[in-house]
Amino acid sequence: MNTLFKALNDPTRRAILELLRERPLTAGEIADQFSFSKPTISHHLDLLRQADLVSSDKQGQFVTYTLNMTVMDELLGWLLQFKPSSDSTP
Repeated sequence: MNTLFKALNDPTRRAILELLRERPLTAGEIADQFSFSKPTISHHLDLLRQADLVSSDKQGQFVTYTLNMTVMDELLGWLLQFKPSSDSTP
């Protein structure tokens, strides 16, 4: 879980996740959305992949990244356990 929170702690990585919410994108398409170098974006993508937040598929020279909703659903379920129930009194 530590890798997951480390990945989510960075605003650039969160922005990448927001981009991937729309559709799968190649590494180049993602990099085009930022003013960082491609190696920097590649590093961010690698951290997101290590946290299982994204999956990658290499076809030829292109790597396409897709949002991994399974991990997002698990994280949301885990976070929701901390929400007080509506029938509890403060």
